[in-house]
Amino acid sequence: MTLDPAYLEYPKRRHGYDHDLYAWSALHQRPPLKWPRGSVAVWVCVSLEWFPIIPSDTPFRAPGHMQTAYPDFRHYTARDYGNRVGVGRFLDALGAAGATASFATNAAVAERYPELLVAVQAGGHEVVAHSTDMNGTIDSSLSVEAERTLIAEARDRLAACGVQPDGWLSVARSQSFNTPDLLVEAGYRYACDWVNDELPYRFRNGLINLPLNHELSDRQISAVQQQSADSWAQSLEDAFDWLAGEAAATGSGRMLPIHVTPYIMGLPYRIAAFERLLDRLAARPECWFANGGQIVDQFTMQGPK
Repeated sequence: MTLDPAYLEYPKRRHGYDHDLYAWSALHQRPPLKWPRGSVAVWVCVSLEWFPIIPSDTPFRAPGHMQTAYPDFRHYTARDYGNRVGVGRFLDALGAAGATASFATNAAVAERYPELLVAVQAGGHEVVAHSTDMNGTIDSSLSVEAERTLIAEARDRLAACGVQPDGWLSVARSQSFNTPDLLVEAGYRYACDWVNDELPYRFRNGLINLPLNHELSDRQISAVQQQSADSWAQSLEDAFDWLAGEAAATGSGRMLPIHVTPYIMGLPYRIAAFERLLDRLAARPECWFANGGQIVDQFTMQGPK
């Protein structure tokens, strides 16, 4: 049986990915990007999450959500540990290293734990919108109006708590085909969901994508792969070494995202590895600790319009 020629026809087939959301480009072909100091921007992104005890499976259940029969107190209280204990350890570690970070915050966290929001801001850190709570997931089965409402509600609720976020991180980094336009419409400057690069890039609608690598997250390495905290930290140091070498060879800055979760890396048998990692990176002349907005500022000043 021969293949119908129409099977190979696709209206958006083009150079790079088959879509028109942004122009595809290879990292080594771009003009060099310079940081205010150092050659590797180290971006720590902390997830501040609130998990309802009853998970929603519409459109899907978020990673890390409740897993056993209701009421799932084991997982519910383990997640709450992050907000009661773990985030304080993160703030102490970041302060000791002189590192500024982004805190991807559910609106429900800002409302339920206002003291956490105060402490994050007092430490000089940035707040990124991270939906309403961990039931606030997005995919293309969600109607445009429902998604628009979710995105605007997250921003409005954070604003009512005294924060005007520039950035957005979707739950599970999941978007629909409409998300980039809806984020711009709601007033966001950048999003962190697309992981296909190591430097920021711009969508055609003006939204900037700041890639938040998930392969090196504490959830992936410590919770999913069950590797030790020291192994996680060593992987990040290895990544830093490679990026610093690449930056030296190319004359262009690089970026290392460190995505951490208070109820995972904030545990007493893991937090020391996080502290040691920050200390070691802080001692490197190539390191520039920056939050997401600071990295986007540099890209906006130097990058393509």
